[in-house]
Amino acid sequence: MGQKNLATTIKEITRNHLENCNGLLLGQSISAVGWVNNTVPDCKGIVELPMTDVAGAGIAVGTAIVGRRPIFVIRFQDFLILNGSQLIFYAAKVKELHNQPAPIFIRAIGTEGIGPCHSGNLHNIFMHFPGFNVFAPITSKEYEQTWDAFMNDNKPMMCSEHRDTFTNCEEIEDILVEDAEITVCAISVTRLEAQQAVKTLHGENVKCSFVNIFKLKPFSLKEEIVDIIKSSKHILVVDTGHEISGAAQAIAYEIGKKINKFVHILGVEDKTKCICEPYQNRYPDSEKIITKINNIIKGDYTCQKE
Repeated sequence: MGQKNLATTIKEITRNHLENCNGLLLGQSISAVGWVNNTVPDCKGIVELPMTDVAGAGIAVGTAIVGRRPIFVIRFQDFLILNGSQLIFYAAKVKELHNQPAPIFIRAIGTEGIGPCHSGNLHNIFMHFPGFNVFAPITSKEYEQTWDAFMNDNKPMMCSEHRDTFTNCEEIEDILVEDAEITVCAISVTRLEAQQAVKTLHGENVKCSFVNIFKLKPFSLKEEIVDIIKSSKHILVVDTGHEISGAAQAIAYEIGKKINKFVHILGVEDKTKCICEPYQNRYPDSEKIITKINNIIKGDYTCQKE
């Protein structure tokens, strides 16, 4: 038997929670459209929400308050805007204000190329507000760690997922090189692209390090990683979201503050994401990351091509 992929891991965790832990899963069109890319099992404990787009979060928060530790599935991260009020202003605040936790596991799924209202990657928004943990797992082991962190805490967990990672069967290892020309720290699905970019550059005799970042909030780095980053000439943080006020910018600030160096960022251009190919404004791929790295090394710090 081959190694299981991320979708299978999510399905197994969900089944155990619903069948053995009195849990619930809530979302729109769960059973109607592919069981959320085959990540949801056909079992008890599933609540099909009405297609109101704005009421589901309130229902999910209510089930959290009464102890059901719900999984709330948001099929497209753009819909976090519509569901944000109940999550931000109630679920994330009620424990601090009233000592009444509302632990809810928010499966917010990112994607690409399906239009201006369905292609966003918005984990940065929930990094801003107090009361959330924000993780972006792309491997089975990381997802298990994310779930364990949720079950051992009373905070809402913003689990930022991406459809392009559901078939991933591999764990993604850091590539640590002392005195590298550049260290690339990547978030979410851009980690797959950044890892490939670094391997390509190694073949061109460019010394590069690669660092995985999946715990966005609270954010920390092991001392071993900090030492590698300190020894690098340049640092780049890559993310799936927009650069301006994005996760890459926030984490670059934290890294820069820790090592007292300027940290570059790369994300989605400051343009609307559309459905037609030339205007999809997708997350940075390995080719774009390589171009950015070469520009940094050459001293051309232009963030985006106009």
